[in-house]
Amino acid sequence: MVKESAFYDLLGVGPGASDAELKSAYKKGALKHHPDKNAHNPAAADKFKEISHAYEVLSDPQKRQLYDQYGAEGLEQGGAGGGMAAEDLFAQFFGGGGGAFGGMFGGGMRDTGPKKARTIHHVHKVSLEDIYKGKVSKLALQKSVICPKCDGRGGKEGAVRSCSGCNGAGMKTMMRQMGPMIQRFQTVCPDCQGEGEIIRERDRCGRCAGKKTIVERKVLHVHVDKGVKSGHKVDFRGEGDQAPGVQNGDVQFEIEQKPHPRFQRKDDDLFYHAEIDLLTALAGGEIHVEHLDDRWLTVSILPGEVISPGEIKMLRGQGMPSMRHHDFGNLYIQFDVKFPPANFNTHERIAELEQILPSRKQQTLPPPDAMIDDFNLEEVDQGGQRRAQGATSMDEDDEDGVPPGAERMQCASQ
Repeated sequence: MVKESAFYDLLGVGPGASDAELKSAYKKGALKHHPDKNAHNPAAADKFKEISHAYEVLSDPQKRQLYDQYGAEGLEQGGAGGGMAAEDLFAQFFGGGGGAFGGMFGGGMRDTGPKKARTIHHVHKVSLEDIYKGKVSKLALQKSVICPKCDGRGGKEGAVRSCSGCNGAGMKTMMRQMGPMIQRFQTVCPDCQGEGEIIRERDRCGRCAGKKTIVERKVLHVHVDKGVKSGHKVDFRGEGDQAPGVQNGDVQFEIEQKPHPRFQRKDDDLFYHAEIDLLTALAGGEIHVEHLDDRWLTVSILPGEVISPGEIKMLRGQGMPSMRHHDFGNLYIQFDVKFPPANFNTHERIAELEQILPSRKQQTLPPPDAMIDDFNLEEVDQGGQRRAQGATSMDEDDEDGVPPGAERMQCASQ
């Protein structure tokens, strides 16, 4: 009496079916529901996986015993879950990919591809000047290569033998009784330490000590294209680690832009803070900006072109080069107007300023019967300035929807 019969029902056999009957039922069901034969029927692919899983369990005597006694739940608790993929089981049963059924169904088996050694990842930090002008960086790395002395065998020819303890797999499957359940787990083979092979100490290669690979220094030329952005990846196929029996790995460099003391970058645009005095802001003048290619830009502020504190102006085409196109972004300049210190002027000169500058803004006067208190402004310490600036920025952010901490200059330049 079995606890469940769902797997038997999928194959269309009874719980007392023999191995031959199970095999025959699987052949029939797998061929009928194979995905390559039912390309326009997604339900067939699910049915194919269910049939394959049922046969994979029932064709294994230990798994079948667990299933008959405890059902699918017993399989999971007993460590027998998972198993072989449906396509792999089909390929093992009928022959590898590209065989008769691959041609028959027009698709072939799932191609897992050859194994490949690991990819070496490096972050390449580049200055904004180098990104503006482009450059070729020479970068050295350490990688594993096949030992030239033993050709990757690890020892003398014929001295390397497969480990009998794990049949060359490097792992052993162990079983442990836990009450009515049987737990299956894998562990590293103690005989070969997970290598799958055994080499006597005296037969080991003197150069690689039986490891089959040695460490070699390699210099690669990394092309940093003009206008490249952080996160861009440069790949070197086959230049990574080597290992016996697998394809060479790759090397991948990820470009990371270093912070710059003068410029900030957003896409192809540059942002620059310029400090000017009050006279230049009101009467005009010049500022000089050192660019990224050793040029100096002379920027004229025309007389009468009043610059307000925080105002942003643009120099078209003086930003970063575009990586995919051959044009340039813009350079945005935000002005910080430096006011003169307190008591810089005399009463006579202040009177002259009142004649030059526009008239004072008309203030709203209190009514005649209002109670009036007179005050003088006081200096604020650094702690008070931080509190006041924080409160002001929160109010402004609430009004325009900009989250706290966002850079307002960039928003204004978009």
